Amino acid sequence: MTVEGEKTTTPAGPARRAVVGRLSWGLADQAASSLSNFVVGIYVARSLGLTAFGVFSLAWVTYGVVLSVSRGLATDPLVVRFSGVSDVSWRGAVARSSGTALLVGAGIGTVCLVAGLGVGGRVGAAFAGLGVMLPGLLLQDAWRYSFFAAGTGRKAFVNDLVWGAALVPAMVVAARVGSVTAFLLAWGGSATVAAGYGCFQSGLRPRPTGAREWHREHHDLGHRYLLENVGVSGASQLRAYGLGAIVGVGAVGVVRGSELLLGPFLAVLMGLSLVTVAESARVLRQAPERLGKFCLLLGGGQAVAALLWGAALLLVPDRLGELVLGDVWSSASALIVPVTLGVANAGLGTGAAAGLRALAAARRSLRCQLFASACYVGGGLGGAVVGGTVGSAWGVAAASLCGSAVWWLQLRAALRERHHHPVPEVRKP
Repeated sequence: MTVEGEKTTTPAGPARRAVVGRLSWGLADQAASSLSNFVVGIYVARSLGLTAFGVFSLAWVTYGVVLSVSRGLATDPLVVRFSGVSDVSWRGAVARSSGTALLVGAGIGTVCLVAGLGVGGRVGAAFAGLGVMLPGLLLQDAWRYSFFAAGTGRKAFVNDLVWGAALVPAMVVAARVGSVTAFLLAWGGSATVAAGYGCFQSGLRPRPTGAREWHREHHDLGHRYLLENVGVSGASQLRAYGLGAIVGVGAVGVVRGSELLLGPFLAVLMGLSLVTVAESARVLRQAPERLGKFCLLLGGGQAVAALLWGAALLLVPDRLGELVLGDVWSSASALIVPVTLGVANAGLGTGAAAGLRALAAARRSLRCQLFASACYVGGGLGGAVVGGTVGSAWGVAAASLCGSAVWWLQLRAALRERHHHPVPEVRKP
């Protein structure tokens, strides 16, 4: 039986090396993931042009919303409550959690397929292709979370390498077809290959029949994390759709192109909970007084790294930028400064978000995310009305700063509350 907040007697040196090791595998996994996403984005931008890239980007942000639903219901509760537990507990939880992710992918994928066929045209075909690929995409993501919850980030890294290896021939075939749908099928099909390999790595099979039981056991976190996650990705989707309506679909491609330039850090932000929530939960169990400092190091490190990367991008010659992004470069390069500031501000906030997740302060984190999402949509669309694509980027940068401040205020309040009113939570072995 484990009591939350109970300190262990693990020596500081080995414990610190273990944390560094797990974080290193997390960085390696994110590097592999971000490289794959970067290559896909660049390949599509160069192969199809600005307008088609905008269509691809709409499908991409929609996938982000669905991924957020899956994480909120399936894998976020897994990371919070089954990080560092016994193998028996982990295996039972992962079978139900991955089954839930697979069920979410099948259900929403069917909706996307039917809607895409009904809409028709290039946009409809893209969404139909996304719908077919959603089950494999969500299952692959579920395995990554599962491995990090177990402290075996190496397996997640290998799984992403398998995805990347399968992606290469798939993208070559898609380039010959030359359509947005072909690239979506190549991207999702290679993820499905990696999802199948995850079954081999874990020795487990997803159990969709356990989804009802999983939801019943963890609905207290799942519902709030679902709303919180959808707030993040839904805000991105609303901004993309609104920007397309206000400025044009090409503007969506321009924003996506600028985000690709900061791809490594955006990918880390999107998948931060793979590592940091699990590690924050471990810090909370072993040395709760260090949680605030740990979260500050996480957020501050990301913010500084994003600023350094953005500064380096400003030195990139136009000739090299055009070689990478093609026609998208000229418009995307004008957004480097505001997008960099937005990513840095968001990176600082994710440190506090990891702390709130570890504390299972779902009510506080939900309030933070709803506020940050409202700021994001308001800043992004308000800026678009005033200053077009560039104005939208600056609006998002200002919104992310406000959101980060709220995250840290709420973490500070939650830590004070825990210190003054500790409530031990007894967990099942």
